[in-house]
Amino acid sequence: MSKFELKLPQMGESVAEATLTNWLKEVGDTIEMDEAVFEIATDKVDSEVPSEVDGVLLEKRFDVDDVVKVGEVVAVIQIEGEVDNTADDSSDEEMVAEEHAEVPARELEAQMAGVKESVSATTPDFSGSERFYSPLVKNIAKEENVSMDELEAIVGTGKEGRVTKNDIMAYLENRSNGSQDQAESKPQPEAKTEKVATPEPPKQAPEKPKESKVHVGAGDEVIPLTRMGKLIAHHMIESVSTSAHVQSFVEVDVTNVVNWRNKVKNAFQEREGEKLTFTPIFMEAVAMALKKYPLMNISLDGDKVIKKKNINLGMAAALPDGNLIVPVIKNADQLNLVGMAKTVNDLAGRARNNQLKPDEIKDGTYTVTNVGSFGSVFGTPIINQPQVGILALGAIRKIPSVIETDQGEYIGIRSKMYLSHSYDHRVVNGALGGMFVKAVADYLEAWDINREI
Repeated sequence: MSKFELKLPQMGESVAEATLTNWLKEVGDTIEMDEAVFEIATDKVDSEVPSEVDGVLLEKRFDVDDVVKVGEVVAVIQIEGEVDNTADDSSDEEMVAEEHAEVPARELEAQMAGVKESVSATTPDFSGSERFYSPLVKNIAKEENVSMDELEAIVGTGKEGRVTKNDIMAYLENRSNGSQDQAESKPQPEAKTEKVATPEPPKQAPEKPKESKVHVGAGDEVIPLTRMGKLIAHHMIESVSTSAHVQSFVEVDVTNVVNWRNKVKNAFQEREGEKLTFTPIFMEAVAMALKKYPLMNISLDGDKVIKKKNINLGMAAALPDGNLIVPVIKNADQLNLVGMAKTVNDLAGRARNNQLKPDEIKDGTYTVTNVGSFGSVFGTPIINQPQVGILALGAIRKIPSVIETDQGEYIGIRSKMYLSHSYDHRVVNGALGGMFVKAVADYLEAWDINREI
């Protein structure tokens, strides 16, 4: 018998760690090659990690909600055969043992036992926290005996309010200086005059804002937010507090688009094996408008505007569990309509089946959301940070409308919809925001009914 170490695989260029969210196998369970052993999650994508071998689960190295770095051993699987990918580790251990051979075994065991007791006694319990802490910050907290209450009170300066190494080191330095100041400031006894020393109130970290308590009545059901639900809630609050949201609304006559799609959709499906929905048509229109108005394809970094070279369109997709995810169509302006349709269908299908890769939800420069799929006429979507705009597509409705012709005006039935454009008024003024959404509308209204695909 030999052992195989199942490690956390590389999940994308920018992904260095993930949270273990669920064990699909228990110790002693039989595992087949390519069978999922555990589930992990990054900022938005949940993935299953399969076994690379047949065998029996021998050991779990991490618990649920632990943060695992790429390349770390998560599980040990017992397999039949001579190959053991732990050989390198064991040889390293033998070398260490030879170097320290002079240390008596009993003394070494006593030292190790002391270390284990010390670590277990001072280890904060991270399971009850909703805040993300990197492995490095956790280790520093354990080594410096920082309690969970202290850690929760530290104001993070990292992305999304995360506590960085510098934050916790600064806290430790202030805590140390505070203790020293208190020791130096103790009143010295005087020979004649007795003074009662007033104890200095302890320095307190800034209090976290208290959450409002909601009364739970008899028969009410309490449903905890999922991990993704918590992330979405945090992102939405962060966006509203970051960007000055302004909206512009435009009504669009999409009769030509509707008639053209009805004419070609069956032939398209027979030829390409893909359904032709309205989404790729709208995505094409948005990509063309971004080329015309590149200052909508930007991000704001402090007092600097970052003008993006690539047009990467985020496509908000609703998931079966009610959550939301935004896969990204990279270089959308370079795709023809067939390529756009296939990319849209592929990303939407894999989003619903929880099969997106981390790199497929990053680097978006502008986002489109289809509120019309639920019957909404228009909406006021929240910007997907760090972008500066998002477009909501309303439901297409047949309505009576005034039609202008060379022979005069008359009333007819037209297919119309609303485009709702939310943009960041810190860097996008009303003129640019309005011209951009009008450019999308003009592109759709000028759709060629005889266009070939």
